[in-house]
Amino acid sequence: MRISHLPLRVSIGAFVLNSGMGKRSLEGEAAQGMHKMAVGAVPQLGKLDPDRFARLLSRAEIALGVALLAPFVPSALAGLGLAAFGAGLVQLYLRTPGMREAGSLRPTQQGIGLAKDVWLLGAGLTLVLDDLTHGRRRH
Repeated sequence: MRISHLPLRVSIGAFVLNSGMGKRSLEGEAAQGMHKMAVGAVPQLGKLDPDRFARLLSRAEIALGVALLAPFVPSALAGLGLAAFGAGLVQLYLRTPGMREAGSLRPTQQGIGLAKDVWLLGAGLTLVLDDLTHGRRRH
């Protein structure tokens, strides 16, 4: 890991890890609500029980947070995980009714919370690209 990646990886890693830890005990109506929103964006997730979905999401966020915080995990690998996670959130934003103004990518008041997650996608891609291009410059 490059030292210049440290602020990005620590800040996002801590945030994602905390989010995953907060979802560990999600069940019942809270898990159902989160599951319903996810199924709207990715219908295949409907095959999962809402409580199981919440547990898997929690574990995935914890794993991603730890990967970002662990200095021995290459930035390109941690960035790929972050970019995939961010892309999933962007997909959720784009496919969930009421999140965007009609005919636009601009968020509604309701959509701001999801629209802002585009930074996770950008940060993940930055880690991947910087790690890959930095590696080429050394050779």
